Amino acid sequence: MDRFDPIRELDRFAQALRRETLRGMPMDLYREENRYVLSVDLPGVDPGSVDIDVDGQLLTIRAERTLHGGEGVQWLNREREGGSFLRQLSLGREIDTANITAHYDNGVLNVVIPVSEKARPRRIEVQSGSAAGAGAESGSRQVEADAGSGSGNRQVEAATA
Repeated sequence: MDRFDPIRELDRFAQALRRETLRGMPMDLYREENRYVLSVDLPGVDPGSVDIDVDGQLLTIRAERTLHGGEGVQWLNREREGGSFLRQLSLGREIDTANITAHYDNGVLNVVIPVSEKARPRRIEVQSGSAAGAGAESGSRQVEADAGSGSGNRQVEAATA
């Protein structure tokens, strides 16, 4: 019967995590003006094997890497992973899913995810006086609304009437 060795178990757990990280698709995601840009490293993947789909608010990327070497090959070292890869991202409601585009170049898949028109920051003119209703002061001001962020940041600018 083996004795429980917590150090060995921790080491085994860390190695398993490293293997999972290697199997995954490393990615960067950033926002640039009115779009998100997702860059996924997929070296050695045939662009024809890459499949991207959107189902509701779920973006799924699938890819296949085929490693060469068949019968009669004696591997001396094999660190590159082959097989199927899958990555899923939950998209917010402020995404324009109909206009997502993708481009694969030099082993990097770039997916451009536009922010929907109704989620973009916009200016709303606030009217007062006879244009807005009886008994109000004359003049107007503009309010900048950030519909998509939910951050609650508002900016008010007074305009001369």
